[in-house]
Formats: sequence, structure tokens, C-alpha cells
Amino acid sequence: MKRTFQPNNRKMKKTHGFFSRVKGNVLNSRRKKGRKVLSK
Repeated sequence: MKRTFQPNNRKMKKTHGFFSRVKGNVLNSRRKKGRKVLSK
């Protein structure tokens, strides 16, 4: 039986990476809050 989580680095970065966050407003809201780390 296959495991449910099939890791794929490229897909992970495309959906959760820095540049995907730049496109949305996640980073701006985190900057306003004064986060130490904006994204990993």
C-alpha cells in the first residue's frame, strides 16, 4: 500500500515557497505584524 504523503519538492516550493507568498498578501500581513521570519 502506498503512503499518503508523496513529497515533491518542486510542487512544495510552487505552492508554499517565497515567490508564491510574494504574489499574495501573506508577506505584507506578516511584515505589519513584525515577524522575525517572513517565510522559510
